Amino acid sequence: MFEQILELIRSYPRIIIHRHKNPDGDALGSQMGLYHIISDTYPEKEVYTVGDLTPRYAFMLTRPMDEIDDSLYQGALAIVLDTSAKSLISDERYQTAAATARIDHHIFVEEICKTEVTDTSYESCCGLITALAMEGGLTVSPVAAKALYTGMITDSGRFRYDSTTAQTFRMASFLMERRFDTADMYKSLYADELSSIQLRAKFTLKIRTTPHRVAYIYTTREETAECGADNFTISRGMVGTMSEIRGIDSWVNFTETESGILCEIRSNRYNINPIAVKYGGGGHQKASGATLKDRDEAMALLADLCALSEEE
Repeated sequence: MFEQILELIRSYPRIIIHRHKNPDGDALGSQMGLYHIISDTYPEKEVYTVGDLTPRYAFMLTRPMDEIDDSLYQGALAIVLDTSAKSLISDERYQTAAATARIDHHIFVEEICKTEVTDTSYESCCGLITALAMEGGLTVSPVAAKALYTGMITDSGRFRYDSTTAQTFRMASFLMERRFDTADMYKSLYADELSSIQLRAKFTLKIRTTPHRVAYIYTTREETAECGADNFTISRGMVGTMSEIRGIDSWVNFTETESGILCEIRSNRYNINPIAVKYGGGGHQKASGATLKDRDEAMALLADLCALSEEE
């Protein structure tokens, strides 16, 4: 499956690794994991990682993000990870590289790179990077394995989501054979400051439900400012507060920001991806997102989620 990408990695002396903006555990895990896999297998190559950061997952960094000059893209291979649409890529300069490749597990939205491997049967991009390493016989150190395993854990919900398959556990077993410290990983991933726990409690009290088994939270810019937390923490970080409400099949978190309303959509029953795509977003069947222009559009999306439930 990875023959062309493996050949590109072998051929180019300089490789620059990209992923989506506001990175989650899978985006950072796949980026850090692939960096170490390539660097350890081909120590003579120049390998860089670029992009913005999310404080929630900063502990996953095994090295700082690189700030590189435009000239380094000349004659380089740019690899884009865990991204379904061009608008989501952190650092648009990947387009200026001599060669481009994408590895992704989201539902296909558009062609991004000249060489692409997209496979929705994988629960995470980290799972795909693990498969790449196994197929190519590449070196996977404990540091690389820990990064990939952490991303696999976050995107599978600790192996609870229905995207988890026997394939997931085969990849996880391969990584665990590298003998990294799982206790340290889980502590970093799930231990929280008291302030974060109190913030989740505050957002739990904001939950509203509709007669159609849909839950939602709506946070204005003023409320966001009062919280003192970043947009990612409020948007992606708080959508999970609605995930285990009995009788709720779908839920959505709306967060007003300067650039629009961040919308995180989840379901434990329905394919909500077409609704996200309708509003310019994308993702997975049961976990997608979009950025909306105003509150009216947010309420229209909520109505679509209610209609989906009513149809069933």
